[in-house]
Amino acid sequence: MDANRFGRMIGPFVRSLRGMVARAVVRMVNDGPKMQELQVGLLADELADGVERFQNYGFTSHPHPGAEGVAVFVGGDRAHGVVIAVDDRRYRLAALQPGEVAIYTDEGDAIHLMRDRTVRVTTLHLQVQAEEDVTMATKRFDVTATESATFSTPAFTSRGVGNADSAARFEGGLHATDTITTDADVQAGSVSLRGHVHPENDGGGPTSPPVGG
Repeated sequence: MDANRFGRMIGPFVRSLRGMVARAVVRMVNDGPKMQELQVGLLADELADGVERFQNYGFTSHPHPGAEGVAVFVGGDRAHGVVIAVDDRRYRLAALQPGEVAIYTDEGDAIHLMRDRTVRVTTLHLQVQAEEDVTMATKRFDVTATESATFSTPAFTSRGVGNADSAARFEGGLHATDTITTDADVQAGSVSLRGHVHPENDGGGPTSPPVGG
């Protein structure tokens, strides 16, 4: 068998192999179906519509037009393809350290799992919606709010951990719009609310402590 005849015989197989994988550019996205569908550009004049995009379970995204992907065509049939990966070099969070992982958007939001077991969340508005409860356990908890911090709750409790007493410190003024109740004494400087005395106006001697003190 000569080379020309052999080439003609295997030609269809070679073309099928070459057509099994292609670089794709996202043109349109249909995120309504249960399996996301893309319109992608393949070759210069080849457009594939309704191509299903397979994503990892638990992760989903809606890519912008212009994102790039890898299209696979089973058996080399260009009419039946799937997209198995989509990336976007315009917005990818770059310069990560080896082993780091990040989730990102084109607006600059990111969840960055960094080295030294540090997780950084970058965004403008962070919302946590937990219908039952939120539990946090840590050694230190620090909040910096440059404008204000508001707690809207019918009850607020501070407890010590282990055998330690709970202590609250306010550096600045404190304004209460309702009754302040304490089971212990209140002290302003060196003056005790329960035990303070002051000179009498008539005799100059000290008064008795306040009634109920």
